[in-house]
Amino acid sequence: MSQNFLPPEILELLVDPYAVLGVSVNADERQISKRYHALAKQLHPDNYVNIQTPDKDLARIILTRLINPAYQQLKQEKKRLDTVSTLRLKARSLNPQVITELQKAVNMQIIPMSAQEADFFYEQAIASCTETQYKSLQKSHQVTRYISKLNLVYLSLPKHNTFETQTITTELKSTASKSIVPRPEIPKVTFQLSEDKNSKATPINYAQRHYERAVQYGQQSQWALAVKELRDAIKLEPNNSDHYALLGVVHFQQNFPGMAKVYIRQALKLNPKHPLALKYAALLKIEAIEQSPPKSMGKALGIARLLSRFLSGHDS
Repeated sequence: MSQNFLPPEILELLVDPYAVLGVSVNADERQISKRYHALAKQLHPDNYVNIQTPDKDLARIILTRLINPAYQQLKQEKKRLDTVSTLRLKARSLNPQVITELQKAVNMQIIPMSAQEADFFYEQAIASCTETQYKSLQKSHQVTRYISKLNLVYLSLPKHNTFETQTITTELKSTASKSIVPRPEIPKVTFQLSEDKNSKATPINYAQRHYERAVQYGQQSQWALAVKELRDAIKLEPNNSDHYALLGVVHFQQNFPGMAKVYIRQALKLNPKHPLALKYAALLKIEAIEQSPPKSMGKALGIARLLSRFLSGHDS
């Protein structure tokens, strides 16, 4: 990409301002504003004062010709609704073969998933893209195009026939308080730190701190925040059964039984006698522990790795 101008094919990415900013099509005004200000700070000319780098002009152009126009398009609710409507119509007009090709391009097969699982993986994929999108300005357009493809796949799902832009947090609160299918009565969940003997002898580390914050968020029924903390803990300690067990419980409380089963199974695979995992395995009617990693777990843990390979390779 030239440092002096953006080619027309890159400016065409403004058709999907959500992809340009790197936010979910479910994002609300607060999330969009937060992302914009983070990008504006990252690409601000002051960051390049007295620094001779080819990215200096490129950062300014990306900010003024891509980021700013995208933000102007999304900061008002009416424009957001119009944008999502346009993207949805485009997604619906795609034939099945194109959808299949798009799925391959984003390395995710989300259509066979349940609606709730598709939401989960879509949001996690967007979050992973956000972390890498503008780290390399020369490749930022590739990640943006990747996000645009992901948005089209997501919006092509049948469940979005009555799609309305809303935050994922709102959806989680709604499903947690009012389920479409009546849920069985279960004992009140009491979150507590692991009493595992080995963990007592281990000094507190960053993964443990994420875990403890997740416990606190769980006590406050702030499920989305608990999920974020637990995923950060898993990145640091991918073989800690406590993290998977608690994440399974959190997804259960969000009324995401499919994802709850994935993480409870993984917890039991790591520790077949984990008490919390065993309790929820019974509630979720998990009869046997699979010997190989569940497909959904592989997808969930592989998103970041796929994006890393994508950034180091060529655009699909």
